[in-house]
Amino acid sequence: MYKLSVALFALLLSLVAWAGEEPYNLPLWESGKVPMALGDGPLDAPFLTVFLPPKHKRNGSSVIIAPGGSNIMLMYGCEGIEVAERFNDWGTTAFVLTYRLNPRYGEAHRVLDGNRAVRLVRAKAKEWKLDPDKILFAGFSAGSSMARSVTAASGPGDAQAIDPIDRLNSKPNFLLMVYGPGGPTPSEKLQEFPPTFLLSAAADTGAANGTAQLFLDINKAGGVAEIHIYQKGRHGFGAATTSPEFSPWMDALKHFLKLGGFFGGTQ
Repeated sequence: MYKLSVALFALLLSLVAWAGEEPYNLPLWESGKVPMALGDGPLDAPFLTVFLPPKHKRNGSSVIIAPGGSNIMLMYGCEGIEVAERFNDWGTTAFVLTYRLNPRYGEAHRVLDGNRAVRLVRAKAKEWKLDPDKILFAGFSAGSSMARSVTAASGPGDAQAIDPIDRLNSKPNFLLMVYGPGGPTPSEKLQEFPPTFLLSAAADTGAANGTAQLFLDINKAGGVAEIHIYQKGRHGFGAATTSPEFSPWMDALKHFLKLGGFFGGTQ
């Protein structure tokens, strides 16, 4: 299933007429240096797919997008490419994360992948003309649960690390969690979470109720959060650009990010 989803992603990319530069893949680690890898095949090599907006729109902001798929596959379409396209329209450089999946890999591997993705974007900030302090981590469903774990495990890098990327901070500056609040971890300090946008649909009761609880917990801890729970709908709506139920959500996210200074005052 994972092999099929990656192949489908490659096909989708080949069919996309991108407004900016052509998307391309960037490995999180060099071949043979992936930590806790169980092999050296496609299933063992997480990577980012880079979606650059047109040069005249770029504002220095960036987003790492973790699609959902129950940790056994990745929903590259509505939770990956379509989301990246919308961010590119806002001038944000987008990175779709292909992370390691079950049953071959577990949550600890995904946390490594997510934290490495943030560090890699920071390391490449100068090359891509990005602001290293305006990185959003956006997760959908299983990717949303992963986003919470990644944020809880994030922190300053190792100043003595041989790999210069590992010396950088892995904490995102903003967090988006869509229909997947995840569960708390022992190291989680919600008061230190970045500004967080939470989204779900009421009929998706598990995700909706968990999302509502997470908002309460962040708010009580003194963190910054905004929540949107739509009265109708389902799980897995993704970008929902033309949906009568969900189409406003990305505009609401844009407003949230603009208030937080994510776009540098350009949007």
